[in-house]
Amino acid sequence: MQLDIFSPKAPPLFGLDISSSSVKMLEIVEAGKGAYRVERYVIEPLPRDATVDGNISNLEMVVESVKRGYKRLGTRSKHVAMAVPTGAVITKKIIVPASLRETELEVQVESEANQYIPFALEEVNLDFQVVGPSPTSPDEQEVMIAATRKEKVEDRVAVAESAGLKAMVMDIESFAQQAALGLVVSQLPGAGKDLNVAIVDIGANVMNVSVMRNEQSVYTREQAFGGNQLTQDIVARYGMSVEEAESAKRSGGLPDDFETEVLRPFMENLSMEVQRALQFFFTSTQYHSVDQILLAGGSAVIPGMDEVVQTRTQVPAMVANPFAAMQASPRIQMKKLMVDAPSLIVACGLAMRRFDP
Repeated sequence: MQLDIFSPKAPPLFGLDISSSSVKMLEIVEAGKGAYRVERYVIEPLPRDATVDGNISNLEMVVESVKRGYKRLGTRSKHVAMAVPTGAVITKKIIVPASLRETELEVQVESEANQYIPFALEEVNLDFQVVGPSPTSPDEQEVMIAATRKEKVEDRVAVAESAGLKAMVMDIESFAQQAALGLVVSQLPGAGKDLNVAIVDIGANVMNVSVMRNEQSVYTREQAFGGNQLTQDIVARYGMSVEEAESAKRSGGLPDDFETEVLRPFMENLSMEVQRALQFFFTSTQYHSVDQILLAGGSAVIPGMDEVVQTRTQVPAMVANPFAAMQASPRIQMKKLMVDAPSLIVACGLAMRRFDP
């Protein structure tokens, strides 16, 4: 299985996103010209330590979760689009002569990749796509190279196969996320043209911050802060086990002072982390402003999180919902989908691969 980030149309498939805390599966279908419908989705929890830093550390545990999730999903399709973690992929834009034929381009890409990739090419899955003409020279073109170690791809393919599924597309999490968030950005004023849009994805352990401008990523940064911090705070204050704290966090069975003593300080800390990330963006690029913040990931749906981030950063903030302009099948509870939406961003980008031209 090659990295298949830029490949053309896949057969009917659904998105399968393996994150640090759960497996997400999502199927989107066409509902008329240019319209989409969320057909079905599931979020199946993963046992602790089944994945570590996005890497699959216990294959059997992950396979069992995928099997359970697939059974609940209730689709006929066995074809999936998956993604490797962003941190496991090296991406690089290179400039090549515009006159190169496909075979010559492949040779050029391999020789360039050799310079940037710190492992032997036979250990690597390599993919590339012509981005377009070079902005500085009409005789040259930009090409995006993406490379990851073969085992990163093979681990995910093995999960799919062991669960009776077939991985048709292997994307990169950040690319899938950008594809889904393109649906959100298109709903901003002027369809987001010339706006700097900061995407803050709050995972369990890390917060990924990327800034998009005109569908291009102009900045990315990872910070060690995530939703697990809130779990640890609950454990420390109320003497619960991690499992009890996770369960109480979801169902709301926490003491009266939880909001003032634990939740509010967590939200303030998170907003400070976002502010720090934006400061890094301003000091390391030519940009001095951000026009919109989109919040994604499990912690994005804490009521009032967008307001706290907006107050701290003085930038309009909203919870990212790529499904806002989509229809939903009768089996889906809209209220629940709205709550789950920020956790389904990568799965949405993967599910949309079924409509590749």
